[in-house]
Amino acid sequence: MDSSSSSSAVGLGSVDPQLQHFIEMEMQKQCFQQLVQQMTELCWKCMDKPGPKLDSRAEACFVNCVERFIDTSQFILNRLEQTQKSKLVFSESLSD
Repeated sequence: MDSSSSSSAVGLGSVDPQLQHFIEMEMQKQCFQQLVQQMTELCWKCMDKPGPKLDSRAEACFVNCVERFIDTSQFILNRLEQTQKSKLVFSESLSD
């Protein structure tokens, strides 16, 4: 779960714990659905013509596309984390 969803759940401190858990689960579902939508839009180019089965070329294209998408997403998240950490260290050094 990302920090924005956990911080919004913390803001719901007076809410019933079951409702809070339900909200967190729904937010996770929404994030997953958005991820699937992004991959579908990006990787749709792999499908030349619809058929009952994927040919080996289309299957390989889909696998490569999804792997690139995951690798890119992970790289971006790592970069944002590094940037956030460096900003935190920089702001701490300014306050000293």
